[in-house]
Amino acid sequence: MLYRWLFELSDTFSALNVFRYITFRTFISFFTAFLICWLWGPHFIRRLVRKQIGQSIRNDGPESHLKKQGTPTMGGGLILASLMAPCFLWMDLLNPYVWSVLIITLGFSMIGYIDDSLKVSKKNHKGLSGKIRLFMEFLISGGVVAYLVYSQQITTDIYIPFFKNVNFELGWFYVPFAALVVVGCANAVNLTDGLDGLAIVPVIISAGTFMLFAYVAGHAEIAKYLAIPFVSGAGELTPIAASVVAAGLGFLWFNTYPAQVFMGDIGSLGLGGFLGAMAVMTKNELLLIVLGGVFVAEALSVITQVISFKLTGKRIFRMAPLHHHFELKGMQESKIIVRFWIVSILLAVLSLSTLKLR
Repeated sequence: MLYRWLFELSDTFSALNVFRYITFRTFISFFTAFLICWLWGPHFIRRLVRKQIGQSIRNDGPESHLKKQGTPTMGGGLILASLMAPCFLWMDLLNPYVWSVLIITLGFSMIGYIDDSLKVSKKNHKGLSGKIRLFMEFLISGGVVAYLVYSQQITTDIYIPFFKNVNFELGWFYVPFAALVVVGCANAVNLTDGLDGLAIVPVIISAGTFMLFAYVAGHAEIAKYLAIPFVSGAGELTPIAASVVAAGLGFLWFNTYPAQVFMGDIGSLGLGGFLGAMAVMTKNELLLIVLGGVFVAEALSVITQVISFKLTGKRIFRMAPLHHHFELKGMQESKIIVRFWIVSILLAVLSLSTLKLR
């Protein structure tokens, strides 16, 4: 909104030309999102406390988590509000990629909000039915991807990381594939959100990495030089990714151990959906497996645990997701969290190396 007005005024006032540049709007979006989250955070948390919106803890979980019972949850709403403000101030809302990412992020956050609300009202950790939740997630992501394919905004190729010009054409099969990428990422982030600050930092790291991928994918000359798919207009996703990074940092201020607030499903599903959407828009669907390796490991630990128990009656891990397994082995919560952060950084560097290893 404000961006379009400033863009038009730049012909009259040359000083406003800076708003034409994605890099400038990326910086200003970053600080806008961070300041909103950081300054509004204390008031937001007090409001959650007054409304008694507290976290319900699993009875079969680690005993150390019982003391977290009642900690304010649904803090993802703070992240969402903080990243939406710069979207409407500094970004081109006529760009189809911007709206596609926003629809998926907001849609998945709304699903998370319903799930969180049911958990709070029932005072237990069970919320929305898994089948209903998955149906809604596939409906939103599949609908957005189908529109982009139909309008020829994105191609239906998938590219193999670390290899130059190796891609496969899926045709309309790309729609369910891309929807699966988004839904899988959203639920993997949701499973990772189990310790103070555990999920938000890998999200920040992944969003920061996608910020760079969006910029180079949307720049014709850089994309050609690096031999990556050029996606016209994808550069406008750079400020959005920067806003997610900044809002995540602002939230981490309150979510770091010991947490004053949890993000809840409204945050984890929304942010996971955002990362999945960014992977689709920048044509890095398969690279997401590497970049989001922490999320993948957490999701696989749950899947293998369930399959093993149903087939053999035995558990592979002491408890799933994976971070609970390490807790029950006696590792301190803070050590688990930081080590997962370190792994996320290493995977991000490995993912960025694909820009040259093609």
